[in-house]
Amino acid sequence: MSEPMSPAGAGNLPAAVTTFVGRRQEVAEVRRLLGVARLVTLTGVGGVGKTRLATETGAEARTAFADGVWLVDLAPVRQPELVAQAVVSALGIPDQSTKAPVGQLIDHLARRQALILLDNCEHLLEACAVLIDRLLRGCARLRVLATSRQVLGIAGEHVYQVPPLTVPDPSAPPEVEELGRFESVRLLVDRATAIRPGFAVSDASRVPVARLCARLDGLPLAVELAASRLRSLSLSEVVDRLEDRFALLTGGSPAALPRQRTLRALIDWSHELCSAQERLLWARLSVFADGFDLTAAEGVCADDSLPRERIVDLVDQLVGQSVVQAVEQSGQVRYRMLETIREYGWERLEASGELTDLRSRHQEFFGRLAAHIADSWYGPGQEEGLARLRADHRNLEAALEWSLGNRAAQQALSLVAALRHHWCADGFLSEGRRWLDRALDLPGPPPPERVTALWVAGWVMLQQGDHDGAEARLAECEKLAAELGDESAPYMALSLRGTAALFRGHLPEALDCFETASAGFSRIGPPGGTLFTDFQAAIAHAHAHDERAAEQGGRAIALSEELGEGWTRSYALYALGLHAWAQGELDSAAASARTGLRIQRGFNDHVGAAVLIELLAWTAASEKEFGHAARLLGAVRSVWRSLGTSLSAFGPHLEGHRARCERQVLHALRTEAWQAALAEGGRMDRDQAISYALDGPTPAQSAAAPAPEPDVLTRREREVAALVAQGLSNRRIAESLVLSPRTVDGHVERILAKLGFGSRAQVAAWVAASEDRHRVEPRVLRNG
Repeated sequence: MSEPMSPAGAGNLPAAVTTFVGRRQEVAEVRRLLGVARLVTLTGVGGVGKTRLATETGAEARTAFADGVWLVDLAPVRQPELVAQAVVSALGIPDQSTKAPVGQLIDHLARRQALILLDNCEHLLEACAVLIDRLLRGCARLRVLATSRQVLGIAGEHVYQVPPLTVPDPSAPPEVEELGRFESVRLLVDRATAIRPGFAVSDASRVPVARLCARLDGLPLAVELAASRLRSLSLSEVVDRLEDRFALLTGGSPAALPRQRTLRALIDWSHELCSAQERLLWARLSVFADGFDLTAAEGVCADDSLPRERIVDLVDQLVGQSVVQAVEQSGQVRYRMLETIREYGWERLEASGELTDLRSRHQEFFGRLAAHIADSWYGPGQEEGLARLRADHRNLEAALEWSLGNRAAQQALSLVAALRHHWCADGFLSEGRRWLDRALDLPGPPPPERVTALWVAGWVMLQQGDHDGAEARLAECEKLAAELGDESAPYMALSLRGTAALFRGHLPEALDCFETASAGFSRIGPPGGTLFTDFQAAIAHAHAHDERAAEQGGRAIALSEELGEGWTRSYALYALGLHAWAQGELDSAAASARTGLRIQRGFNDHVGAAVLIELLAWTAASEKEFGHAARLLGAVRSVWRSLGTSLSAFGPHLEGHRARCERQVLHALRTEAWQAALAEGGRMDRDQAISYALDGPTPAQSAAAPAPEPDVLTRREREVAALVAQGLSNRRIAESLVLSPRTVDGHVERILAKLGFGSRAQVAAWVAASEDRHRVEPRVLRNG
């Protein structure tokens, strides 16, 4: 016979002795899961706070379980056959039965509404899975909340991955009042004030606080151990000593489990639970600087001792044990380790004597990856290639650093040159310049790879506006190419000399360079050099108001489409749009610019996006859409600032067009409205600026639009606007003004575009605001 029901609130949860910081969203989500599932497993890396989250969730859910919330700590249990007995003991069941412990548990819990917190299951995984399955089948009102670094893998299990605490960005620390939003900071302050009353984050300490919490990955145990060091060290000293975090982060509470008193002991526990091959892969994966995909893991980590075909299963097992985290990005799965876990693996890799070999394999893998993307650039897959390089940016930095540190000039120059589109078409100009300069400064006889690196350096410098520096690099490229017998590099250097002349406003010189280079590329192939040169020639012809701009741009677009690439096509479309705008063909100019900008949307090329948005601003101003033009000009200023260069780097012709556009818009708008529109556009980042340029203002932007002067509109448009303000439909306006409905439709569309508005109500408000300055009297045809 079963024992009587326990009173509500029964159980054995220990009282908390420290404040529970943050985690409100996590507690709510776990409680929600317990409402729909009978088994929920909290997984996560050691020290992430699984046990504390489980006990806090249990405490908050206590009233929902009439027969109590019961904590069963399995950490001290070593034999699988003792798991059930540990639960019996934790629940306080009298041990007087001849039944096996599982039978006693089922008898006891069969009619009870209880929650069992089964803590630390990872080292007894199979025994826990079998026991939980038996209990859930035999006890209909039972719920189980388990914590484990590895999932149990039984039917009905719902898994919740416990994330680290939120951390600030150490590269851009928030202001003091904003730091409190981050859970890791609040935990640090809470624990630090317990041992150093009066501890608080100040303007002077906000940077080291942000660095400390970020470097500790937001792991609660690591933050608490770091706070304990503030008894005897300053905040900056703790941060400085994090280079050896495993020696620093010791001295936890004596009441804690031994493996939770130091960071190393905690991770040692996870390490001991891994198989020999899992440990080996853990160490080798630490060579990746900031994540990796399966291909990289196979390419770098596999060898005779760790066969390639085993990597996928071993990675999956490390994910299951919370050593590795799987993250889906744009439909692709990548993997990463918390920095604390990675540094532990790095130590193991050093101790194994494999570090040098793994760093070399890592460099070779990413060198091959970059070379493949560069070699296949003028074809399909450009967006995907750049996305891959962005995802592996820190791995590429690590590969470059390894090559430079070893003074391996050939490897360093090859990699830094292969990354040319990452630097120039992916938003990393300044960084590319630094790496190129370092690689080109390596001593020793020049290897053939130096030739390509020199013209790549020239290309980067030109986009930064350093024309003299670019000319020097291109001159050295030509000289060295002649010495080494490189046939294509001189034409690339000549094409970029044309770019330099174009950017200086020397159009005849630029066109001569482009013509000669294009002919040379056509002779030696492949077509990438021709395409790169011809779109620039089209831009030069557009600046010269030469009809050959359309012909050259059209050829570049046709070749681009044949090759299946998009990046160069966006620039050729820009050339066509610039030429059309200069000829007064505004619809054609806007259509070309928008098509080019839609292509750029898939890239991270700030320069390409900026010049196309500039062109759309000029076109909008030419169409008297002054409010829209002003916001575009503000948005593109923001893009140029983020890039670290300016439109003037690309030639006096463009700077002149922009200056005239700004004068035109400023003249049409009040100074106050002009400044408001610029500021509104200036708050956009690149992606928002592209969306605004392509899709027009959002409702919020429309509502906040500045009020242009009435003379922005023609007399007829002012008449139509006044009737719109009176609430007339387009059909009634057409009848009143004796116009066709289609004509009125066109007037209303142009009014909205010129004023930068998105609704008729905004037009009505604008008319009302304008009447005090300019009385608008519509001519209404009246009967009789």
